[in-house]
Amino acid sequence: MATARIVHGMSPFSRFLHLRLHLHLRRRTLTSAVRPYFAATSPPSTAVIYDQHGSPDVVTRVTELPPVEIKDNDVCVRMLAAPINPSDINRIEGVYPVRPPIPAVGGYEGVGEVHTIGSAVKGLSPGDWVIPSPPSSGTWQTYVVKEQTVWQKVDKSTPMEYAATIIVNPLTALRMLEDFVALKSGDTIVQNGATSIVGQCVIQLARLRGIHSINIIRDRAGSDEAKENLKQLGADEVYTESQLDVKNVRGLLGNIPEPILGFNCVGGNAASLILKFLKQGGTMVTYGGMSKKPITVSTSSFIFKASLSIILSCSSCEVALWLEMAPFDDFHTALEKAMGKRGRQPKQVLKF
Repeated sequence: MATARIVHGMSPFSRFLHLRLHLHLRRRTLTSAVRPYFAATSPPSTAVIYDQHGSPDVVTRVTELPPVEIKDNDVCVRMLAAPINPSDINRIEGVYPVRPPIPAVGGYEGVGEVHTIGSAVKGLSPGDWVIPSPPSSGTWQTYVVKEQTVWQKVDKSTPMEYAATIIVNPLTALRMLEDFVALKSGDTIVQNGATSIVGQCVIQLARLRGIHSINIIRDRAGSDEAKENLKQLGADEVYTESQLDVKNVRGLLGNIPEPILGFNCVGGNAASLILKFLKQGGTMVTYGGMSKKPITVSTSSFIFKASLSIILSCSSCEVALWLEMAPFDDFHTALEKAMGKRGRQPKQVLKF
């Protein structure tokens, strides 16, 4: 590094200028030697977060989150839409077995548009539509930054609300129909929770394969309308729980064969209604517990259906879903609808 050299005989003013020039050159040398690094970051994000477990309408709040660093393998996604699923509500309540540590951002699936990519990301570009696959927590916010391995590109011609809900519910229905019993045209399945999105998908996928469906719904206001809606989707029979309070439910089947496969997402007594219908040696798959009650199995089911299987499941055709797009700005109204506080409502999908 150069040192200042004062020449004898210089005037005080010349010496002053000489020292100023030396200090200026030294400052430039130091600045160029240590260049600051500015990492790419996401925009600030508006998010639904919860700091403790409890009733979602009490513990959630909408807040602003600071920008997040975008690393080499990261993708920053501007969320377009994300649903409010029953499992999302259960995570916030703290009763779902798999849940993120708190404080946490809500949401587990959705669709978004690539906003920014890290320097090492290949195969994705800004403007692409992506979904988290498998689902990943934290989708109830305007910007999400996660590694590229989290994101799966989807066709932008897909309706936004369908892309946002494709992973959790429709694929659950498909896997349950394919993974446990080798169903063929003419067979019958039975399910409770038939008005859920999974239930609606089961009905439609079964109909497309020539499989009969027996469907059980809760007793509540609007049940007649719900029955009609499910039959329009392709349900063979729809019963309320109270209608099945009879000794011989098989007498309700008419010419429909006894079900060989049942789907239970409710638990409690609703599970025993599935068993009432099942053929001897049938299989009941449990994929949810909306009642938060244990599965009730009668002694006679074990004795007289000796080969009964009870399975706990993790969870190119057109399927219609009963959805309602809700503005993200009106999150708490959508949440109340999703929690059933405003009567029977379509599945709520947040639109950002």
